Amino acid sequence: MNILRLAFAGALFLATTTGAVVAQAADFLTIQLKDGPVVIELDSKVAPKHVERMKALAAAGEYDNVAFHRVIEGFMAQTGDVQYGDMADGYQAQAAGTGGSSQPDLPAEFSEVPFQRGTVGMARSQDPNSANSQFFIMFAPGDFLNGQYTVVGKVVSGMENVDKIKRGDDANNGSVTDPDRMVKVTVGK
Repeated sequence: MNILRLAFAGALFLATTTGAVVAQAADFLTIQLKDGPVVIELDSKVAPKHVERMKALAAAGEYDNVAFHRVIEGFMAQTGDVQYGDMADGYQAQAAGTGGSSQPDLPAEFSEVPFQRGTVGMARSQDPNSANSQFFIMFAPGDFLNGQYTVVGKVVSGMENVDKIKRGDDANNGSVTDPDRMVKVTVGK
């Protein structure tokens, strides 16, 4: 009887730790850039709906080949327009940054998490509840964004690759001619 209990406890421990590892791996996105990978730790406690959307789009391959259409030196790099930004299928340079996904917009999930270097936030229009698929990675702190945009996570490795993303035209709100892209985006490390 004690051997059976011990075997059951061991199986339960293994199942629990295996589940924790699987759940932990699912809280990361890896973006392959031309200069190397970028790993983002997602924060599903702070922004569960936005994190789920990003993971679903990544798992479906929707983020693959999507342009960094707006990149502003000392501020951020924006991407994620799966409607107009796919540089391998239907890229529309003039419209990139105006589209989203086939899913509905999301309600804001604002938090007290500050925008710092490496923070990943959801892009939106003037309507706080208009985030959909686009997101941005901060090059530097942006306190003026705190509490105004949804934070979904932070870069935990590969920020040096983010720093190499082609910058846009300052006179044109960071619009990028012949932009860099997210080559491949996967869920997990």
